[in-house]
Amino acid sequence: MCVRRWGVAGSLWLFRGFDSRLVAVHVLIAAAGSHGDVVPFVGLGHRLAAAGYEVSLATHAAFEASVRGAGLEFRGLPVNPRAELASEHGQRLLRSGAGPACVVRALRFGRRFMPELGRGLLDAVAEGCDLVLLSATTAPLGQVVAEGMRLPSAGLSLQPLAPTAEFFPAVAGSAVSLGRYGNRIAGGAAQLAVDRLFAPTVGQLRRQLGLPAETAGRMRRRHADRGWPVFHGFSPLVVPRPADWAPSVSVAGYWWPHQEPGWRPSDRLCDFLQAGPPPVFVGFGSLVVDDGDWLSRVVAGALRAARVRAVVQRGWSGLSLAGDDVLMVDEVPHAWLFPRVAAVVHHAGAGTTGAGLRAGVPSVAVPAQLDAPFWAARLAALGVGPEPVPLRELSAGRLAAALRQAVGTPAYGLRAQALADRLKTEDGARDVLEFARQTTAIRHHSIDTRRS
Repeated sequence: MCVRRWGVAGSLWLFRGFDSRLVAVHVLIAAAGSHGDVVPFVGLGHRLAAAGYEVSLATHAAFEASVRGAGLEFRGLPVNPRAELASEHGQRLLRSGAGPACVVRALRFGRRFMPELGRGLLDAVAEGCDLVLLSATTAPLGQVVAEGMRLPSAGLSLQPLAPTAEFFPAVAGSAVSLGRYGNRIAGGAAQLAVDRLFAPTVGQLRRQLGLPAETAGRMRRRHADRGWPVFHGFSPLVVPRPADWAPSVSVAGYWWPHQEPGWRPSDRLCDFLQAGPPPVFVGFGSLVVDDGDWLSRVVAGALRAARVRAVVQRGWSGLSLAGDDVLMVDEVPHAWLFPRVAAVVHHAGAGTTGAGLRAGVPSVAVPAQLDAPFWAARLAALGVGPEPVPLRELSAGRLAAALRQAVGTPAYGLRAQALADRLKTEDGARDVLEFARQTTAIRHHSIDTRRS
């Protein structure tokens, strides 16, 4: 039975011979977490939609406007990430800093809302799709749902999660290498810890969907043995693909956030940028500290001591600064703002790290927890900024010294711009698009063959 493609009203369609039906190919992306955990998938979804697919993004209600603004269908997932991070449990997680203790607390933190997330994923997939693409935060549960509904699936990761001898696990909150053997052991231990996080809900979903009983760890190993595809949304120029990863695990390149064509900066922002030398940007994104006033005072003192102008993003910590040389902003597209600043001070989340590199400007990393120390160390190793200033060691003096170094050392800017020029040649969505094309064609061909 033949399966043929037509472009109809801008969508990818499949013509099925016997019943003469035109069926749109529908891709569902599921992503859970904070702003930086979601917006890259909005950009990837927009690329898939531009290629002709119908695309839905299942995520939290806080990001509904961004999803719909990119022309994608929104499907809701439970949990308010900002409220959770600001809660007592979230603040305990932040205070635990980096390292194994932080990982253990993160698992306890996340385990509380896994059953609710599982139900949300089940409902989102049940609305209909042909292919499920799962972020690292939804993959263990989404794999169960996709298997139960006999749908193809693949992983989308913003951090390098598969164990490797080449570096310590990115999510373990440390950039210290234990050597090739030690790194592999630590990577395996991190996977076992994640298995424990998802285990109860994996079991519950498998029973609900009538699937054979299987532990989260066994299911993960089965998928790996069968070559379950995982695409990583960062550049191999930033983190080269480890040689000991399985062939099914790839480094695709960055998935840049979508910027609405109609967006325009405020007159106030444009006037500030033009009123003097390029300012620095200071923003900690979705990082939520329990004392935003303290962080505001530290940043204000550092800016005065470094004698730099600054655009400061309020972010989820609610920064508040005043002065003629400071402009407070809310969300401003990084792709527009960062090329116009002298340096970027940030919390070293995967998305903001990539945005700074894309802009070709130096970075001052202030890592707090989980994968932030990994990205902060990569920035220093790439030579695009000074050594990180961890949040637990942050002071006005240390931040001012890092700022003076970032804006006063031409080599940082030169290396950052050279890397940005190379990043422009990459297309991180290409491999995902090709996978979607091949997988949905095979799936529909299989369905039509069974019907014939």
